[in-house]
Amino acid sequence: MKAIPTVQKFMTYVPKSIGYDQTIAQASEFMRKLHLRHLPVLKGGKLVGILTDRDINLVLGFKDVDATTMKVEEAFTPEPYFTTPTAPLNEVVAQMAEKKYGCALVVDNGQLVGIFTEIDAYKALAELLETRLKQ
Repeated sequence: MKAIPTVQKFMTYVPKSIGYDQTIAQASEFMRKLHLRHLPVLKGGKLVGILTDRDINLVLGFKDVDATTMKVEEAFTPEPYFTTPTAPLNEVVAQMAEKKYGCALVVDNGQLVGIFTEIDAYKALAELLETRLKQ
């Protein structure tokens, strides 16, 4: 039986991120342009949370919200799911499924090194099914 791969095999390395002091309009445009649904949020180069397309849609649904003046710091999730590059893939995917997380931020020695999203999980599943179960 083969060993369970680690999350680093399937994660997206060096993910795009955004500063906490950027506007929601800037974040939304950046995400739209790059076709992203998750953006790690940095403050002074330090990872402080995640901003998702769902966060943006939620705040924009409120009355009197101006996306050109509202800052990312007012909408991001400050305690996202973190993991390490060497975490077993099955444990990360199980946690994401149980808690309904759309992604896991991958941190090594306090630094953001990757992001593992639902799409990465689908790709991992496809590869594992193809290489391990194909007859």
